[in-house]
Amino acid sequence: MAEDDVILLVEDSPEDYETTTRALKQSGLANRIIHCADGDEALDYLYQRGAYADPARAPRPTVVLLDLNLPGTDGREVLAEIKADDRLKHIPVIVLTTSADERDIEKCYQGGANSYVKKPVDIEGFFHAIQKLKGYWFEIAILPKAVTSTSP
Repeated sequence: MAEDDVILLVEDSPEDYETTTRALKQSGLANRIIHCADGDEALDYLYQRGAYADPARAPRPTVVLLDLNLPGTDGREVLAEIKADDRLKHIPVIVLTTSADERDIEKCYQGGANSYVKKPVDIEGFFHAIQKLKGYWFEIAILPKAVTSTSP
């Protein structure tokens, strides 16, 4: 993953957002992380609507880290929208959530999630999980180039 690639982190918990970004930075990730606090904001970002209408403010992310349990439009719906849209479906979506429910796991993979990671409860476990996630998704995996056009 190139340093100018953008990560979209969709997370409603301020604590989990801070912990995730801190863990990514500590593991050496230098990429820009865009934060959306709910599903509606994430979709506005991805479709460059509202506050994100300026494409310079909303560059296409290379990867999405997506919480499932979000206020408003939840993560399951965001995943479905991303994977149903030809302009967005190539973006890898990593579900990063507290849910270990088999129904959530199955539904996310059936819906096109590229990975499903349960957030560990303790801080040390969380940092370790993020480090492993970073190692695979941002160092080993070859990700598609971001497509900049969002025109319908």
